[in-house]
Amino acid sequence: MTIIKDYDRGADEIVIDDRELEFRFIRASGPGGQNVNKVATAVQLRFDAARSPSLPDEVRARLIKLAGRRATSDGVLVIDARRHRTQVRNREDAQARLTALIQKATETHAPRKKTRPTVSSKRRRLESKRRQGAAKRLRGKPNNEA
Repeated sequence: MTIIKDYDRGADEIVIDDRELEFRFIRASGPGGQNVNKVATAVQLRFDAARSPSLPDEVRARLIKLAGRRATSDGVLVIDARRHRTQVRNREDAQARLTALIQKATETHAPRKKTRPTVSSKRRRLESKRRQGAAKRLRGKPNNEA
């Protein structure tokens, strides 16, 4: 059971039942000698975010968007964990990464408020532009009207 605490939209936490998580164990690539050829230690965690009853709609949408390439077109999140040498640690790593992703999806940001520049800031900007233009004009070739 995965629990995401401090969910900010009224509920205190999001609880994801272990039955919603599917683990596939595959052989890890890379160095490791005989162990890597014999033992399926890498974990592929699959979580169907699109059909999960545990996620509120707004969190589900943000989660799928945040997941990027890790989400399939059907809304299934696929997390590969192969950092560790044991299946148990890779499984824990995959669950921790899923929890962190869901936690990030629960965070909402306030929309940006449009602001206008003040009259005095406009005046300062234009005055600065005039000074800069005058300095650049002085760098030009001198007039020979003598």
